[in-house]
Amino acid sequence: MTLIKSISGIRGTIGGLQGENLTPIDAVKYAAAYGSWVKQQRNKESYKVIVGRDARISGEMIQQLVMNTLVGMGITVIDLNLSTTPTVEIAVALEHADGGIILTASHNPKQWNALKLLNNKGEFLNAEAGQQILDIAENGTIEFAEVDNLGEIHKNDAYIDLHIDEILNLPLVKADAIKRCKFKVVVDAVNSTGGIAVPLLLEALGVEPVKLHCTPNGQFPHNPEPLKEHLGDLMESVVKNHADFGIVVDPDVDRLAFVDEKGEMFGEEYTLVAVADYVLRNTPGNTVSNMSSSRALRDVTEKHDGTYTESAVGEVNVVEKMKETNAVIGGEGNGGIIYPELHYGRDSLVGIALFLSFLADEKIAVSELRKKYTAYFMSKKKIELTPQLDVDAILKAMELKYASEDINTIDGVKIDFAENWVHLRKSNTEPIIRIYTEAKSQEIADTLADKIIGEIKGIAFSS
Repeated sequence: MTLIKSISGIRGTIGGLQGENLTPIDAVKYAAAYGSWVKQQRNKESYKVIVGRDARISGEMIQQLVMNTLVGMGITVIDLNLSTTPTVEIAVALEHADGGIILTASHNPKQWNALKLLNNKGEFLNAEAGQQILDIAENGTIEFAEVDNLGEIHKNDAYIDLHIDEILNLPLVKADAIKRCKFKVVVDAVNSTGGIAVPLLLEALGVEPVKLHCTPNGQFPHNPEPLKEHLGDLMESVVKNHADFGIVVDPDVDRLAFVDEKGEMFGEEYTLVAVADYVLRNTPGNTVSNMSSSRALRDVTEKHDGTYTESAVGEVNVVEKMKETNAVIGGEGNGGIIYPELHYGRDSLVGIALFLSFLADEKIAVSELRKKYTAYFMSKKKIELTPQLDVDAILKAMELKYASEDINTIDGVKIDFAENWVHLRKSNTEPIIRIYTEAKSQEIADTLADKIIGEIKGIAFSS
């Protein structure tokens, strides 16, 4: 059982001991710290915070604790109830709210939940703000409202529809062209809120949705991380239903992956690549992805005479670099699309709409579209951490070992070889070291990853 307190939010497993897991007491503690931080940002008479959640089993309990803690601080809460991460982000901006909280543990299994925290722009907090909240939680004095000044809870169930309306109004979303194509698409929403939002979007675009695992009850039918090994049902259903392709989203709908009409993975890394290709051909400019993402985005960007920049891992880092470089599209290679024309947040719904617009333009099968891009292969592995492991020392040793190569240490250690790369970093959300590699074949990528893991274990064992 685990409680991870980081600048990106509070994430943990439900149950167990206070301070070691995400218990009700911990949920209240960090919600109160966040509420106190919100009130410190601007001296106002009233404050407003948006709260929404994915469909995981513990969500309603955690949401009630969080909302009523904010009410106790004199903050008005707009309750979106079952929602998506990008929908909450958009709601913060549209409501001119002071912040937002999304209750979701993203791709983690059902025993996990988390408080993901937003600023008044509907964007994830930067490191400084995140640290301020952690400091308030551990050392601060939190003041609650007197009885006549308590906040209120106002329910608003319209924001998924409003989110979809905002997408349909985007110039690059070609709704009429999509409708003429009469697409049929299978949707795997892992029984979370994508089961509400994705079919609604598809129907608004004239696409026939075939629902698979779309009941938002939080009973995940498979590991919710949208990787090939978890998506056998979807791949089989696409072929069985003679669908044009399949869609899978994670529980909070900020990660997006596709399956082609043959039941084969399009490749989660290529979600961003394909959408960027479409955006760049219509609005030339720059792109950003994190340093664990495929080189294929760089290739596509340079094809359109743009500049590609890599950032540290983490949505807030990608967004910061996108603003700095005035990027027209960006995101993370795990299927996270950030399209600033809509908002600065990973958004599967806008990714789906832009991908469908691209297909309507190209008038080719999804498998044929995939062939347009350089074939890179990634290996994504991990090492479980134990208290005995000195991660910083291990990463430093790997940096020195490969000092003759192109090294980037803004986030862990990335080693760029001529034909492939490896990125080593400690996860912000799980007690693991991630080892990502990319090469021109799966065998080479896997072999490189295994070699690096062996070297890490050798360093750890020798120390």
